Amino acid sequence: MKIVTWNINGIRTFKSGIKKILDSFEADIICVQETKVTRDLLEESTAIVDGYNSYFSFSRGRSGYSGVATYCKDRATPFLAEEGLTGLLITHEEAVGCYGDQLEFSSEELLALDNEGRAVITQHHFTGADAPQTLSVINVYCPRADPDKPERKQYKLQFYKLLQSRAEAILRSGSHVIVLGDVNTSHRPIDHCDPEDVDNFEDNPARKWLDHFLSGALENGDTEDQFGNISQKSASGGKFVDSFRHFHPKRSDAFTCWSTMTGARQTNYGTRIDYIFSNRFLVENVFSGVDIMPEVEGSDHCPVWAQLSCTLLPSPKFPPLCTRHMPEFIGRQLKLSGFFVKVSEKQNILKGYKESLPGSQEAGEIRENMNPVVQGNNIIKKRPADKEAETKAHKAKKSKLTKTETKPQNNLLAFFKPKQTQLNPPSPELNPDPGSESSACLTNAILADDTHCNSTQTKSSDVALDTCVSVVTETKNQDKQDKETAPVEMCRKGPCSSFWKEVLRGPPQPPLCKSHNEPCVLRTVKKAGPNLGRQFFVCARPQGHASNPQARCNFFTWVDKGK
Repeated sequence: MKIVTWNINGIRTFKSGIKKILDSFEADIICVQETKVTRDLLEESTAIVDGYNSYFSFSRGRSGYSGVATYCKDRATPFLAEEGLTGLLITHEEAVGCYGDQLEFSSEELLALDNEGRAVITQHHFTGADAPQTLSVINVYCPRADPDKPERKQYKLQFYKLLQSRAEAILRSGSHVIVLGDVNTSHRPIDHCDPEDVDNFEDNPARKWLDHFLSGALENGDTEDQFGNISQKSASGGKFVDSFRHFHPKRSDAFTCWSTMTGARQTNYGTRIDYIFSNRFLVENVFSGVDIMPEVEGSDHCPVWAQLSCTLLPSPKFPPLCTRHMPEFIGRQLKLSGFFVKVSEKQNILKGYKESLPGSQEAGEIRENMNPVVQGNNIIKKRPADKEAETKAHKAKKSKLTKTETKPQNNLLAFFKPKQTQLNPPSPELNPDPGSESSACLTNAILADDTHCNSTQTKSSDVALDTCVSVVTETKNQDKQDKETAPVEMCRKGPCSSFWKEVLRGPPQPPLCKSHNEPCVLRTVKKAGPNLGRQFFVCARPQGHASNPQARCNFFTWVDKGK
């Protein structure tokens, strides 16, 4: 039997062909973390893979966040499967059980710990020396402690305690246990590329928990001196063993996670935070090898595998949690009666929503369809009653018809009449009232010659005509002046090319770093704080240890906004 764990950093890693990737591991059980998919976005090609049966846990509070999945070969189909660690997500009777002591957690804490989709448990049977034995595989994605959010640090420690309580309870029930996945903590200085403050390295609360969770006894006959930097204060007698360190107690630079932003994988500047833990008996008697796979790309993590000298016994049927039982994938037509519920049932659903996990998809649908949305002092119902909706629609239609009827209908020929273009409309002084003497005279002057009038006109008409000609001449001069000043006005009203060249001058030229004399790379501060949005230059080489000449140097300079 072979088992693999891998933080895939998004289910998009499998877009090139999930079956091809799963088959490449040649494993019976493949556990993946950080799927970043919710149930409504889960595609059938990802959930139903030929030759495998899968079990998912989804984040109910945020979309595109967290999530784990376990893929089992059909020859390794589990007998039981369960989502979460608390038992609060069970929707069927066939569950793993054994939840341990949860008295130190409040109901709100338990709901929150399972709300992010961080655990899936599958239980298998395998052939042992005397009789078939039980193996429980706990696939976990432990939280990361955000330095800017102190509450997440407490959340992470609470998750660790719950995980240990559940794993030890299952172990006490007589089942062997494997806990694997992204634990988000490097245990020893040897598991970190550049540990700071080595003397106090183990004082980190997460590392203290690992000391308590793992067995501190020496392994493979190694002496205390050979084991190096592992101190005696960590030997607390935990129930589980780090299987990788059991087989490779002194291997350094064995990392499973690297920063993609700094290109640290090129210099192997990373940490080992992906583990396969198991109870001591199983590691010493059934495990035959454990190793990492840094050559596998596609994520900021690499897979870890373990080989066991046993054979799994497949279950004759898929557990209820299997994706093949999801209504959206079973391929059967739903009954029409399933879409109708009584009023009393709606009330029960709403009551169940209040007691369910916060932010779940089912709860969101109930809240949207059954509760009004309050905006200020107004209450807007999502789905109004039929009579009210009909009345509003009728009033809107009537109002629309009334507005339409009040407007006179245009003649079709009006759309084909040529329009007289006028570059510069006359000022109010040059636009006399229609029907006046000056208006008529102006019209005649435009239609006739500009310099003379009909000789048969009277003297008074000549005076009026002279006035009209004067007005027309003044208008022409004004038009000529407007045309001459048009480019200037356009330049004043709108920005010219020189303005855009000044604004869109492009990114600043990168300086050369001092150590390698190579062009630097431009970065932008994305962390909240006083420097958010500021740009800076750093060495373009990948991040690495200070002793590595091929790694990034410590060159740094801010971008001057004035340049």
